[in-house]
Amino acid sequence: MSRYVGPPGTAARLLWWTTVLAAELTSPARGEAHDVAGVRSNLADAGVQLSLSYYGEALADPSGGAQQGLIYDGRLGLIVDGDLDKLVGWGGASFHASLHLIHGTGLSGAYVGNLMAVSGIEAPATTRLFNLWLEQAFGAVATLRVGQTTAAQEFLISQSANLFVNSSFGWPLITAADLPSGGPAYPEAALGARLKVTPGPKLSFMVAIFDGDPAGPGPGGPVDRDPHGLAFRIDDSPFLIGEVGYAMNPFPIVVSNHQEGSERRANPAAGPASGPPGTIKLGAWYHSGQFADRRFDAQGLSLADPNSTGQPLQHRGNWGLYMVLDQMLWRIVDAGGDRGLSGFLRASLGPDDRNLVDLYADVGFTFKGLISGRPDDTCGIALAYARISPQAADRDRDQAAITGVPIPIEDYEATLEMTYQLQIVDGWSLQPDVQYIVHPGGNVVSPLDAGSTSPMDDALVLGVRTMLRF
Repeated sequence: MSRYVGPPGTAARLLWWTTVLAAELTSPARGEAHDVAGVRSNLADAGVQLSLSYYGEALADPSGGAQQGLIYDGRLGLIVDGDLDKLVGWGGASFHASLHLIHGTGLSGAYVGNLMAVSGIEAPATTRLFNLWLEQAFGAVATLRVGQTTAAQEFLISQSANLFVNSSFGWPLITAADLPSGGPAYPEAALGARLKVTPGPKLSFMVAIFDGDPAGPGPGGPVDRDPHGLAFRIDDSPFLIGEVGYAMNPFPIVVSNHQEGSERRANPAAGPASGPPGTIKLGAWYHSGQFADRRFDAQGLSLADPNSTGQPLQHRGNWGLYMVLDQMLWRIVDAGGDRGLSGFLRASLGPDDRNLVDLYADVGFTFKGLISGRPDDTCGIALAYARISPQAADRDRDQAAITGVPIPIEDYEATLEMTYQLQIVDGWSLQPDVQYIVHPGGNVVSPLDAGSTSPMDDALVLGVRTMLRF
């Protein structure tokens, strides 16, 4: 665990200059400042769209976890979308590329020591390629995407959960912890192909196949093994994932340019639905690689046994099932659109003998337009729970019984988050955030105090995020 290095006030100064830049770029007097000499608009006319996004965060852990500290981290993204019909006459085809400049220090890795990273942008500092893919549309019914892409941007997604800062409300811990390199998810995309079929406005099907280890095996974390996103691996055991979705009372669909590419999205401004909109998704994934047992070696001895070889029993394949429910619960009638109270629920499970996390669930509520006069602000509260597999817990019990030394028994990690996103102007928001983390690391001893027999204390995290898109 590294300690924060930098003069006092560094985080505050960086956040201040970020907000100053945002105010300058988004002021009415500077409305066209980011389209120097009309380059951006000329490129758009030719079929190329350029966009920038910036996430910056000041986060602190004033109590609990492995140690206390303050950090600033950020991510600058350059996104390029191309219409190949305009560019080269290739009908129905498009391309997408994104480059990330990640900087700063992650709070979870440096201080808290928890499993569900406090921030969805937390990653080792690097400049890296993220997405690079081609997509072919087949009318309005299907699209096929091929190239370096991720599962986390399309599968297992809750639109309401996207408000929250903690990483597990995006790509949940059960997949991040159980798949090699964390699976095809930020910051590691993987080579693969995804087919999406939408036979009507309510029903959708997606299936995808990816290389099963985006960064490849080896020491260190995934970014250590693939520091710039250029591994382009194709020879690992495949990872497959499929999902079926059903939309209830959907808003009209439009094609829009989101943070990471063009996509079909609900457009509340296009007109009211017949009732409160909602979506239910059911999905499953399978990885055909080898996975180590959490408790036993190949001879059937506990890995905590002094007579064990220390080589875990290997299992062929891994799998998971999941469900996602998004539902608008109450709409502000006079406002229309998506303003009002919404809720989400996600749940996922997998086998406990080869996975650190075998059961995961999160639930939350968001409210857009709660305060009169601030119709585009959104607030929310959410809870995420990840159970450490009973096999991993039994290995801890084996160790305690064999050595006679009491140790914490891994059980679960949970995170409660409360947040409020203020929409300052179009393209710029500020988001104060509070998280309370129960059993950081799953009820384990601090990595900074390996001789202890007591688990880390629950952690409190305070922070603010600023987001810019232009």
